[in-house]
Amino acid sequence: MTQAITLARAELAAGSKSFALASRLFPRRIRDETALVYAWCRRADDAIDLTPPGAQPEALERLRRELDAIYRGEVADPVLAGFAQVIDEREIPAAYPGGLLDGMAMDVAGVRYRTLADLELYAWRAAGVVGLMMSHVMGVARDDALVAAAHLGIAMQLTNICRDVAEDWERGRLYLPDDLLAAHGAAGLADRLGGRFPADAIGPVAGAVAELLAIADRHYRRGDRGVDALPWRSAIAVRAARRIYAAIGGRIAARGHDVTAGRAVVSTPRKLWHAAAALITAPLRVRARPRIPTLVLEPSDVLAR
Repeated sequence: MTQAITLARAELAAGSKSFALASRLFPRRIRDETALVYAWCRRADDAIDLTPPGAQPEALERLRRELDAIYRGEVADPVLAGFAQVIDEREIPAAYPGGLLDGMAMDVAGVRYRTLADLELYAWRAAGVVGLMMSHVMGVARDDALVAAAHLGIAMQLTNICRDVAEDWERGRLYLPDDLLAAHGAAGLADRLGGRFPADAIGPVAGAVAELLAIADRHYRRGDRGVDALPWRSAIAVRAARRIYAAIGGRIAARGHDVTAGRAVVSTPRKLWHAAAALITAPLRVRARPRIPTLVLEPSDVLAR
């Protein structure tokens, strides 16, 4: 595991500055296992995003075969073997990493998001299931906290979508749903994919992004309900990540929700401030001993609420 953890930590440090900072607040065992979960997620994401579109379906099938091998314990790659050990010891259901691959399948298929419900299903697959995997890594005092964990993941994914509208556009993707865009005067924007972001859509899209950030805030608030079910140090780390990601939305809002204004980032001093605030607001203890969850959630357990 030593080599696997070293490689996974490097992957986390390079791939997500915000989450890497928050993860330092975890106890060592949880921090290392978190890095292994992240490394597999990053590996899967890169296998699709760094592959030419025509080869992506086969890349996705390779990922599915690889995940099956991970669950059988038949992998030699050190990071995959480390992830397999985390899966085994923390009893992570195959439906969760499998759900992440289902989200990638939506990208590969070029799914058009007609409704907000379509987008929230994607967010469940892209990040809600990651929150659920993390619940197994950290342990929770009660199973109903799983719903909150999924909401937190969804909130973070919606924030990422709002931050990356212009960047995704250049890659031929648009995640903002048709119904939300139409409500703000940008009906049919998905039909215009390709080329530069249309100047006449900047204002209407700003309205859609503002509304989607408000929806993300509702998911953040639902996610807050599960923090008191976490061990103390894990609660601090999760609260820090939540605050930092929500602050990205604040940066977007400060620029008038203009998606062409460049990537919204939170400075390192502000991240440290949010980490300190997380320490102050974290619960001092949990009511019961944290344990591995026994429930396996479906999208309807979360998205119907």
